[in-house]
Amino acid sequence: MNLHRLGIPCPPALLLAGLIASQALSGQEAPKPEAIQDNSFLLEEAYNQEAGVVQHINTFTKYRESRDWLYTFTQEWPVPDIKNQLSFSLPYQRLDASPDGRRAVGDVFLNYRYQLIGDGDAKIAVSPRFSLILPTGDEKQGRGSGALGYQVALPMSVVLSDAVVTHWNLGATYTPGARSPIGEKADTSAWNFGQSFIWLAKPTLNFMLELAYTSGEVVAGPGLKSRTESFYISPGIRWAYNFSSGLQIVPGIAVPIGTGPSKGERAVFLYLSFEHPMWKVK
Repeated sequence: MNLHRLGIPCPPALLLAGLIASQALSGQEAPKPEAIQDNSFLLEEAYNQEAGVVQHINTFTKYRESRDWLYTFTQEWPVPDIKNQLSFSLPYQRLDASPDGRRAVGDVFLNYRYQLIGDGDAKIAVSPRFSLILPTGDEKQGRGSGALGYQVALPMSVVLSDAVVTHWNLGATYTPGARSPIGEKADTSAWNFGQSFIWLAKPTLNFMLELAYTSGEVVAGPGLKSRTESFYISPGIRWAYNFSSGLQIVPGIAVPIGTGPSKGERAVFLYLSFEHPMWKVK
């Protein structure tokens, strides 16, 4: 669940980023994981990590019309089982809009998710999330909001058939006292909506189509705000390599295409996930 893909108003190169399971051990050697039950690329799937299983997610987005790029690293932990999950998401980026032109860290997400309904074996799964957005990015360089932010999200996953799964996301973000690059303050908010369709061509090969929309605010002056929007349609593919140790490696690639308010934007999105048993479960 790469949470920097979800609903944070920011410069154009980060708008798309704002949109950025194996079996557990049972006291014996982990059984070989089979089907991919990974994250969508621009969205969240509503499956928490199983007991004893940890996931490490890497994404990289490169934009066609600029030198902008964004790398994120996300790590997800069950606490201690599928009902409760903690994670963080760390962005590292380069933006043409940053005056210093440097590569640097953006705002970091700290996340809690609760498996309210279902799990990876259910027809319907729901896992609401609450996140703190730490102001670790330099707002003077356009890499962060300059204030502590709060985000809530409601991902839902629905199995339509043996071959098709769909995922729905709805979220909202609030940042009191957000700062502009020149230090002006205003309270900003944003909301995001997304849907994805996953075709399970094989247990270890999925074709994906994602739609992700964000509407947010940026500081336009002392107490003033202006609205920004983005909308991307993103076809993609992911596949899995499974190992007898329980390790599952999932590479993937997508091509986000801007439409509507994002018309003319193009990017390449690369994905690499490592999921493995971390401790034995009694």
